[in-house]
Amino acid sequence: MFGGLVKLEAVTDNHMHIDPRGGMGLEAAKRFKRAGGTCMFLVNKMSKDWDVTVTKASDFTAVFEGTVELGQMIAEETGLVVFPVVGVHPAELVYLCERFGTVRALEISTGAVDIAGGFVENRMAAALGEIGRPHYPVEPDVFEVSNKLLEHAMCVAKDLGCALQLHTESASEKLFDDLSKMIKNTRIKYDKVVKHFSGPETALAQKYGITPSVLSSTENITAALKHNTGFLMESDYIDDNTRPGAVLGPKTVPRVTKKLVEEGLLSLEDAARIHCDNIEKTYGVEIK
Repeated sequence: MFGGLVKLEAVTDNHMHIDPRGGMGLEAAKRFKRAGGTCMFLVNKMSKDWDVTVTKASDFTAVFEGTVELGQMIAEETGLVVFPVVGVHPAELVYLCERFGTVRALEISTGAVDIAGGFVENRMAAALGEIGRPHYPVEPDVFEVSNKLLEHAMCVAKDLGCALQLHTESASEKLFDDLSKMIKNTRIKYDKVVKHFSGPETALAQKYGITPSVLSSTENITAALKHNTGFLMESDYIDDNTRPGAVLGPKTVPRVTKKLVEEGLLSLEDAARIHCDNIEKTYGVEIK
């Protein structure tokens, strides 16, 4: 049955990190391809992973440029379709708050998001992300500036007409109610807001019109398919040699797709919808 899978327009990992300094680098991308992957959304790692010390917004330019150049290298070496995603991770903002205080940290981060928006506008990147708020407890003022940065990113994404990959705490009515209010305030399209690291309960995100990107263990995808196919698949592969295979390995998305097709739990048509149609609709790209 997997012989039919290679006829799909794409097998897409919606959220991966590749680290040529502290991880497998190109080899991780090659493993993804050998497993059957054809397309990845390459999300920038943090400034420290690029040996960049941030004191001002423009320092993030090197991080974004490095990610774009890495994506180009992966595409040239492997033939994969690679879409860079650039932004300021919530943990980066927390770190900046610790160094500079919340006012200066927000100033640096909003400037960096504006720079990231320029990469999208110039078609060097496909989307903004991952941006949002910490998934762990922080001081109230840090949480407040995280929300302010998120709203700013929504405004930038709305003006560009691009998607925004979110990093937030786990799904809950409170989370999606907060996000819905921000979406209404900024007027970004709901389906352009992508909840990265979603669990299998996709109905809650879809209830609010937000696009879930499901962490693609076999169990999660099997459960998500019981609702519908209106989701994306991701590994959130970190590519860190100190944490091999975290969060899920680079082969995960194609392997899980193959397994579910072989077991008759996922039709080729539905696989194509998840890996191609949903991606093209959300990001406004062509991957066929």
